[in-house]
Amino acid sequence: MTVSRPIHVHIAPAAIRDNYRLAKRLAPAARAWAVIKADAYGHGQWRAVEALRDEADGFALLECEQAVALRQAGVTQPLLLLEGIFSPADVAAVVEHRLTTVVHCCEQLAWLTAACPAETPLSLCLKLNTGMNRLGFTAATLPRARELLRRLPHADITLMTHFAEADGVRGIDWQLQRFRGLAGDWQGTVSLANSAAILRHPQTHADWVRPGIMLYGASPFADQSAAELSLRPAMTLSSRIIAVQELDAGERVGYGGTFTAPRKMRIGVVACGYADGYPRHAPSGTPLAVLGRRSATVGRVSMDMLACDLSEIPEAAIGAPVTLWGEGAGGSVPADEVAAAAGTIAYELFCAVAPRVPVVVGER
Repeated sequence: MTVSRPIHVHIAPAAIRDNYRLAKRLAPAARAWAVIKADAYGHGQWRAVEALRDEADGFALLECEQAVALRQAGVTQPLLLLEGIFSPADVAAVVEHRLTTVVHCCEQLAWLTAACPAETPLSLCLKLNTGMNRLGFTAATLPRARELLRRLPHADITLMTHFAEADGVRGIDWQLQRFRGLAGDWQGTVSLANSAAILRHPQTHADWVRPGIMLYGASPFADQSAAELSLRPAMTLSSRIIAVQELDAGERVGYGGTFTAPRKMRIGVVACGYADGYPRHAPSGTPLAVLGRRSATVGRVSMDMLACDLSEIPEAAIGAPVTLWGEGAGGSVPADEVAAAAGTIAYELFCAVAPRVPVVVGER
């Protein structure tokens, strides 16, 4: 079906592939789970899988049924359930489809031991809580986990943890110390590094790394851009100017009149709003590009429209291309910059793109 409204999101599978290859170059001795949870961070799980089908060492996601669908579609690589099984009903699928599952609590291990004969081959990632305090075994609960694991002698076990501040000043050393304390003399497989740790903390690369946001071309760091990290944006949100207004000094723009023109201004109205996934809380001054030139939003974001300053882009008229984030005909605007201006992160921008926005896949 042809969609007349000009907004669309462009997904570049080659960029996902290039970013995965970067993760592999940075951690050459490790295998890499390509993290495709949350519909591949809004990029489309199946698009990401097709981009990496011949290269990924494994895929990591959340839902058991999605992992089963990948198996049924012919994906042969290891598939990791990042939050593990959610009920005893998931155990049969884990066994039948050879899924690797995180185990982060004794309840999950009890479900597995109750349903699986001792000789059942299983692939488990035993998650240790080293300070994130979301999921994982602690010094208090680990002895019970070990007791339950003795009932699964044919389980292949990887120890893993998740870093809370790999992108910050505190870093990862404090969690590594806790991990080593919990792991003891463990000599088996280890998985530690998320995107931030892959990029900044090579001592964490171990046996398996888990690139997530970096696959999609955004930076996990507030102080370092995606371009500086050699990451390619995989998503571009684009639209066009649908109206132009000439304002006198003192006139206001949008609902609530939150922006007042300080001088004569030329304003463009863009076919993009919060119903498309653009953040409603993005303030005036949030960057975008028109006809290859940087500009900024003015006024409050509406459901279906937002306004931008065209005062320094006199050639911009109705139909002029606009890049909301990414690399498009309207110009280049890093998603990280848009996110920072809106007080959020690129992860949220990507995941929030609405189903009504048409998707174009391929090289630009």
